[in-house]
Amino acid sequence: MSTDLNEGHEAGHRIAIKPNARRCRVIHQGVTYADTHAALTLAETGAPDVHYFPRADVNMARLERSIHTSHCPHKGDATHYHLLTEEGPIENAAWSYESPLDGEGQIKGYLAFYPSRVDRIDETS
Repeated sequence: MSTDLNEGHEAGHRIAIKPNARRCRVIHQGVTYADTHAALTLAETGAPDVHYFPRADVNMARLERSIHTSHCPHKGDATHYHLLTEEGPIENAAWSYESPLDGEGQIKGYLAFYPSRVDRIDETS
């Protein structure tokens, strides 16, 4: 199922969410924190594609909920998580939309990671 929305967004702004059957992984300091064949890839006008990982495929024991939140006018309020590494936490390395705005419900509860805060986010066949 694919969502391609433009309702309620400013002119020219688009969000498309598509299932991604390729293997997507988050790796930092040689440790795999997420590994799935069930990611959702979100393409948004003016931003790089983002892979959202189902929680079942994320090592949730290595994440700690942050008090930090952020707001996207198109997706809603995001909860952030620290990545717990052997060398200490990486603050706000991941985020999740627990109650996304109408139309973006597919990503509810999925987790995404900031590429700048982890070593690699891989997408392979």
